[in-house]
Amino acid sequence: MKPFIKFIVAVILVTGCNSSQSIAEASNEPDVPEEDLFRLTSDELEYDIIIIEPGFNAWLASIARPEGYYSQPFMEARNRIFVQEWNSRVLQPLRYDSNMYQLQIDYLPNVDYGYEVNYKLYNYFIYFQLTYNQRLSSFVPRI
Repeated sequence: MKPFIKFIVAVILVTGCNSSQSIAEASNEPDVPEEDLFRLTSDELEYDIIIIEPGFNAWLASIARPEGYYSQPFMEARNRIFVQEWNSRVLQPLRYDSNMYQLQIDYLPNVDYGYEVNYKLYNYFIYFQLTYNQRLSSFVPRI
C-alpha cells in the first residue's frame, strides 16, 4: 500500500504502509465539486496526495508563489514546524477548534517526499493560516 496524504477542509492526514483500519476508512473521498479537489499521484515516490478545500486550487493557481520559488529544504523545514504545531493542536481539542484540527499528520523528517508534495503541503499551511486567521509558528504567513 502506498503512503497517502490527504487534505480535507482543515484536515490533513498522512498514513504509511502500516495504517490502521480507522485511517483507511477515513481515506474515502466524499462527494465534492471538481474545482475543490486536487489529486497528485506518483508511483515512483509511492504517494498519493488529495487536497479537498474550497478555494485552495484557485488560490494555489492565482496567488501562491509558483513552483520553484522556494527551495525544497526551505519548505521541508517550515513543514516540520507547521506539522509539529498542527499535531499539538489536534491533541488539545478543548483549546483549539476540533473541527479545524481533526487528525494528526504523520510527516516524517527523514523521508524525502519530493518537491511537489512539500510545495503543496507548505502552500496549504499558508492558505490555511491566511484563510482561517491562524498562526502555526512565529513566522508570519505571507505569500
